[in-house]
Formats: sequence, C-alpha cells, structure tokens
Amino acid sequence: MIELLRQRMDTYTLANKVEEEYAIREIVQETVLYALARGGFFKVAAFQGGTSLRIVHGMQRFSEDLDFILQKPAPSFKWKPYLETVLEVLEEYGLRCEVADLSKEGNNIKLELFELTFYDDSRPKKVKIKLEVDIKKHPPEGSDFTYSSLTFPIDYEICCQDLSSNFALKIHALLCRAYLKGRDWFDFSWYIKQEVVPNLQLLQSALMQNGPWEKQNIVVTNGWLKHAMKDKICSIDWDYAKVDIEKFLSKTQQESLDLWSDDFFKSILALIKKN
Repeated sequence: MIELLRQRMDTYTLANKVEEEYAIREIVQETVLYALARGGFFKVAAFQGGTSLRIVHGMQRFSEDLDFILQKPAPSFKWKPYLETVLEVLEEYGLRCEVADLSKEGNNIKLELFELTFYDDSRPKKVKIKLEVDIKKHPPEGSDFTYSSLTFPIDYEICCQDLSSNFALKIHALLCRAYLKGRDWFDFSWYIKQEVVPNLQLLQSALMQNGPWEKQNIVVTNGWLKHAMKDKICSIDWDYAKVDIEKFLSKTQQESLDLWSDDFFKSILALIKKN
C-alpha cells in the first residue's frame, strides 16, 4: 500500500527539501482524515482551520496541524476510540505512528500529538501532526457546517465548518491571539479574495466569550469589524509576520510578502463583503 503514497508524491511539483517535507506531511494528513472518517469521527466533529482551507478548498500554503470543532458540546469527548482506527489505517498504508498525549488541562482544549514515521527506501522521515479539538462546554454560538468529499487515499466524506464560520473564528484569532502568526494574515487575505462573508453572529459570540471584549455587551457590525481590524493592522510587526509565514509558501509566493504593510492590509480590509 505504500506505493499509493509514493504515487501521490509524484503529483506534487516540489522545488526543494522543505516543500518535500510539507508534501509528505500533507499526504499523511489526508490519510489521517480518511482514518477519522472511517472511524465515525465526523459524525460528532467538523474539520476547521488552515489545513482545511488547503486540503478542502485549495488554498496555496502548506500547513501543519489538523484542527477540529465538535458539532455539539461534548465535554466528555475522548480521542481514544478514534485514535485506534487511525493507528489501524496508518498501518495498512505502511505508516507507523507513535502517539504522545499533550492534552492541556484547564483551558478546555484537547490536544493529541502524532509523531508519524514515513518510510522511503528504508530512510525514516518523521512528521509531527497535532490533532486538536475544542471541547468547551459552551462553544460560541452560530457556527454552521457543511460536507465535503475527498478522494485520497480513497473516496470519503468529511464534515467541515463552513467558510463563513471559519472566517469568523480566524478574525477572532487575529483580534484576540496573544502572539503574532503571519499565517493568520495570509488566511485573512485569502478569505477576502474568495469573497467569503464572515459569520458575524459567531464572531460576536466568540469575542464575548474570550479576549479583550469578554463579557462585554458588544454588537458586531461591519462598521465595528472594520474599525477593530484597522486598529489591529496598525499594531502589527510585518517583518516578523513575514518570517512566520515564509516557510509555508513556495518561492514564488514569498515574493508577494514584499507588499505586506499597514496600507496593503487596509486595502484588503476595504474589500471585505458585508454580512
């Protein structure tokens, strides 16, 4: 079965070893998604985040982790039954997986770290992937879900958070994250270019639950959003943001980072579609 993974590698155009490593990671990610689908995971959870944008929607940047959200609150959620299926499937495809439990206590986030070893001509390549699912008792209200079909390693279907809701939580991260991730700003630009309208109900709920606006009786409108985002844009160290995103982009895409500045992202913000 490992031959199928090698054939998948042949579909990539890779310029260097870094891109090769990300391609391997992505192939493993897709195999893990299939395993989760086979184990019934997507009956209770949905795929979200940057990796979902690449695998499901074709966004042109590599990503590292697999992020999920539960469709309904389930504080007793456990990874174990789904992990067992993942291990079985990976073994079927010639992938040996070591599991390290990095679950965090006290912040309602469940993390599992997979250290996957991909064998190529007897030379091991280790790929680390985090599986993260939010198990908050009261997640922000207003998220919507959809279903997408994937074709590797075989045809299967997964549940995804819809793009409007995904965009809303990305904006929440931009406004509230305690540290800077250039990947967030790349994704923000991508959403706007795709003319995705953010789910303002979900954004408002998320902002009132966590961050500087926590428990404040705010009303998130398009005007409020643009004002808050302009303030955030003016606070960003764009040189640092470029360094963070650079390794996830091809050489050609990296050239566009020269544009990153307050004025550039203000112009992108001006294109955001009204809810």
